[in-house]
Amino acid sequence: MDSERITRPMTDAEAKAEAQRIIEENFRPEVPVVRHFPTSYRDDSPLPAYGDTPPVRQDDKRIVPEWALGIAVASVGVGAGVTGIGCGAWLVLQGLASVTLTSVLMGTLPFATLAMVATAVGGAISKARTAASQTTNVYTGTVTYTQTHNTSHQHALFARTRNDIHH
Repeated sequence: MDSERITRPMTDAEAKAEAQRIIEENFRPEVPVVRHFPTSYRDDSPLPAYGDTPPVRQDDKRIVPEWALGIAVASVGVGAGVTGIGCGAWLVLQGLASVTLTSVLMGTLPFATLAMVATAVGGAISKARTAASQTTNVYTGTVTYTQTHNTSHQHALFARTRNDIHH
């Protein structure tokens, strides 16, 4: 039949039949596969005449994606961490709010004692060095003291000062 189409043109009836075949073959509606899942449960067991209805087992078939579980666990961890940091900050600030002069002095007393001991030891070592190295110097001759006079002159609006030193 393919060889006939090539050699002679199709008639209108043949073209119409071929077009109908192509449309039906390519554009026929697909029958979707519908899976029916029950969305509710109907219990047909008889109800008791009085009192509560006995419980009926209903299987839990929820599926939680792995990423949702990870986000849930991470948010619980972040919340617990932030709560711990907040409690620690609250404790520190409560301790700072109750600081008194006596507590500050008692807290710094050991450091002040160490500083005082270090100063005393350093002073003793310094005195021992100067006492050992000090020698008596004897000078012979006359000593002349130079007398100096200082004269200040202030000029102009911005107080330019000139100092003259005379010997």
